[in-house]
Amino acid sequence: MKKNRFLLPVAVHLFLLNEDKILLSRRYHTGYEDGNYSLVAGHIDGGETIVQAMIREAREEIGINIFSEDIKITLVMHRKSEDERIDYFLHCDKWQGEIKIMEPDKCDNLEWFPINNLPSNTIPYIARAIKKYLHGINFDTFGFEVIS
Repeated sequence: MKKNRFLLPVAVHLFLLNEDKILLSRRYHTGYEDGNYSLVAGHIDGGETIVQAMIREAREEIGINIFSEDIKITLVMHRKSEDERIDYFLHCDKWQGEIKIMEPDKCDNLEWFPINNLPSNTIPYIARAIKKYLHGINFDTFGFEVIS
């Protein structure tokens, strides 16, 4: 009898940078971390690369075009919350178009924050990923820590 393989959802997150600031979006009516700040992000749909997924999500969520030659994979995180997942964090500091909320049913604020002074209501794994990025660390785990 063939055993089913363990599968992980894969997500992409965008560190959109403007000098010493990073763009954060406040989640709204999603059922997950509503009212807290996150990054432009989404799941890979299948049949697309990590970079293609990030390009699509940037266009869908904030209406901008980013290009593969301007995107760098910065951090990979193996994360455990309700389930386990793999998160890719990509950064970019060039784009075309005007940044605006394209999904007002999921986001109620876009704001540039100093990358070294994030709001207190930043989702914890997002804040940790940004901190790791600032320290040049490119792999991390989150949510597996044992608290005794």
